Amino acid sequence: MMELVIDSIRVSLLNHQRVVILKQKEIERYLPIWIGPPEADAIAVRLQEVSVPRPLTHDLLHNSIKDLGGVIDHIVVSSMENDTYYATIVVQRDDKTVEIDARPSDALALAVRAGVQIFAAPEVMDKCGVRLDKESGLATVGGNATGLTAPPAREAGGPVGAEEAEKLSVFADFIESLDLGDMDTPSGDMDDPIGDEPGGGEPVAGG
Repeated sequence: MMELVIDSIRVSLLNHQRVVILKQKEIERYLPIWIGPPEADAIAVRLQEVSVPRPLTHDLLHNSIKDLGGVIDHIVVSSMENDTYYATIVVQRDDKTVEIDARPSDALALAVRAGVQIFAAPEVMDKCGVRLDKESGLATVGGNATGLTAPPAREAGGPVGAEEAEKLSVFADFIESLDLGDMDTPSGDMDDPIGDEPGGGEPVAGG
């Protein structure tokens, strides 16, 4: 598994969609995930240590897990299928490990409350990880850190096969509109990011 940290949460100035940017520890590779406004607010409230008078939904879920004897151990962005990310919340209860299917946005909101590590499956980063070349201004999608075992990285907007173009359609749209300089600021606009809400619509089960 590859450990990630939350780099920033951004808002598109064109469609007001929220994007959480995860950064792989120790190397300059990013994973952008499209999330809904309520989930973005839930993550930001905790990161900014904003006090709320009553428990929010993710506070309630976190408290419920604790009160039932469970401890959130870590979360994993486990796969990406049909432009949708999937995540798992790993909970320890006594000597039992429970894996709960979740949207990445909900899993991240719980992770920041529990103060636990965030991971991504290697195949997710190899397929969807974004590297930014500050010299050339190009963004590349896919390929692993060594470039030996993963499918070769490609430049955003470069020629791809029909099958790959279909599978990575939303992701490619996002990369083609990525502003390289924008990654250096804590907030900015991003257009058409991939996420756990395909096509910018309502969340889907397991999305």
